Amino acid sequence: MFLSFLIILLIAFSGMCLTYLFAEKESFLWRLCAGNIVGSAVFGLICFVISNFFGLSVLTIIISLAISSASILLLRNDKIKKRLKFEWQRGKDRNQGASFKRFWRLTYYIFFLVVFIAFFDRAMIVTADGIFTGASQNLGDLPYHLGGIFGFADGNNFPPQNPSFAGAKFTYPFIADFLTACLVKLGSSVDSAMLIQNVSWAFSLLVILEGFALKITGSKLAGKIAPVILFFSGGLGFLWFLGDYWYGTQGLFEILWNLPRDYTIGDNFRWGNSLVTLFITQRSLLLGMPLTIIVMGYLWKLAALGHLIDADSGLKDKDPDANEGFPYSALIIGLVAGTLPFIHAHSLAVLFLISAWLLFMSIWSWRKWLVFAIGVSVIAIPELIWILSGSATNMSQFIGWHWGWDARGQNLFWFWIKNTGIFIPLLVAAALYLSAIRTNNDSAEKALSTSSENENSIEQQKPFRLSTSVFVLLEYLTPFLIIFALANFVKFAPWEWDNIKILIYWFVGVIPLAALLLAWMWQRDKYFRVASICLLICLTSSGALDVWRTASAQMKNRVFDKDAVEIAKKLKDSTEPGALFLNAPTYNSAVVLTGRRSLMRYIGHLSSHGIYYEEREKDLQRIYAGEATAEIFLKKYDIEYVLISPKEREYATKNSFKLNEQFFEKFPVEAESGEYKVFKIKK
Repeated sequence: MFLSFLIILLIAFSGMCLTYLFAEKESFLWRLCAGNIVGSAVFGLICFVISNFFGLSVLTIIISLAISSASILLLRNDKIKKRLKFEWQRGKDRNQGASFKRFWRLTYYIFFLVVFIAFFDRAMIVTADGIFTGASQNLGDLPYHLGGIFGFADGNNFPPQNPSFAGAKFTYPFIADFLTACLVKLGSSVDSAMLIQNVSWAFSLLVILEGFALKITGSKLAGKIAPVILFFSGGLGFLWFLGDYWYGTQGLFEILWNLPRDYTIGDNFRWGNSLVTLFITQRSLLLGMPLTIIVMGYLWKLAALGHLIDADSGLKDKDPDANEGFPYSALIIGLVAGTLPFIHAHSLAVLFLISAWLLFMSIWSWRKWLVFAIGVSVIAIPELIWILSGSATNMSQFIGWHWGWDARGQNLFWFWIKNTGIFIPLLVAAALYLSAIRTNNDSAEKALSTSSENENSIEQQKPFRLSTSVFVLLEYLTPFLIIFALANFVKFAPWEWDNIKILIYWFVGVIPLAALLLAWMWQRDKYFRVASICLLICLTSSGALDVWRTASAQMKNRVFDKDAVEIAKKLKDSTEPGALFLNAPTYNSAVVLTGRRSLMRYIGHLSSHGIYYEEREKDLQRIYAGEATAEIFLKKYDIEYVLISPKEREYATKNSFKLNEQFFEKFPVEAESGEYKVFKIKK
């Protein structure tokens, strides 16, 4: 784990140097966290390209680190070097001495760090009895990510084929798993590599969202509240918890240590908690979201230059780039955004919508927008062409009319209230409050900021000032409201629940407004302060219960038994990295742990990715049934090994056909462990 930490630190520092090219005034902590995200994107893309030519090895990783770390040479620039020293010294000075303010700030970050470590430590649990997960929603996602990680690290899967559907291109955004594979290739265990990456990305998201909310609202307190709302998001599930407690026989502390279910996801709820349903299961979003927020922050600053920040100087109708040279910052941030197709494609779609809206609202900044678009296109278009060519994904399944997201026939108003609690009413109240504020209202200016000093800036800056007018408020809210509306009318994935990959950005985008209202209430008097605390508790109680259920180790679900782990080790030693296996299409086949390809795996994953699997599944069943055409299909698909285990027997029973184990006895046994047996088909 120590080596993984050093690698991540190097990546973060090199990315930190790049932030000086597009973010002039930031804190040292923000730069380090943003650098971790930007550096991961840059290193991941460089190493992936090189690995496609030379394979993934220690040498290719070292070369990629050297190339991506070239950004450290930017420190030769005196201006950048001085700003780095200044930021570092300022950060040290602010944390020296004893005061309640310093203690609160440190406690805030330590709290989240402890939560992240305890929570993500439950993603993958390796014991002598097998591999487990302690997260309720991670049972199918963990093996899917392990298939990608081991495919890169042990299967030499370059150019990458879909490990779950052999012969098709791997179009799932895979950079997060590829980065884990790099650490595994350097000797880290996969569970420790995932843990340190997940914690570092989650902490980076915390700091980046805090900075974004601060700049949007001008309130340091709102900046602190916003991540709390995101990471402990939930709805009215805490009322169901109170019902379980009231009608149960357990005491309060006893039930808290033995929570019977999740209170943000399940039969009654679909929104889920961001940590439980998204960040631990969809690792690509954990890397893609902070990157997207970094880009969004730049874009709103770009739009604000046209008619907010410069409004006081009478420059509203002038081109802010008129007296500037080439806008390198727009090019750099565009190149960074261009990495998103390989990281999290839905995030790129969100950025496209937001960019189109902001361009329309700030056309006077067209030069920077054009340069930004060029930067995005240079990286994103080749990635998209690569993804779409030779893909087994049927793109027509990704767009279609679908009313009410995942409401399942419920009243849509009640559905959203039940799933998000008081968040939407609070958001409406915040919008009404902001609509009443005008630029020259001195009391409003005080409500917008808890201090004249910008915590995340080296120098005092003007916020984007959502409150300057109703027009500006609508300008900010519109793209997020469009996202919310579209996701409730149109499905953007074969499985409608996957719309949450877009819906989550509606939530993230409007969180600063809700946080600002809570901050304003906290600053009023003791009665408003109590109300602010109560509202925050209502917003976060359900999510906190689900996060606590995972972090306190109340669950331990088996994913792979010890025989599956053992036979996977044997197969890694005895089979070629690119070997093709036939196994039951279950989420937790032992083949996942080998890094080898499967003819097909879990149907749930294939259908959610828009892959037609039906014909291949019928052929798979014919082979396992030992029909007269079985050997023909073995040759058709060029199957090299066949796995027979309890999973195959369960699958045959579930699908009403007899598994003909005698048919495979004529083939030599390649490996065996307990009830697991692998036959070698090709000599």
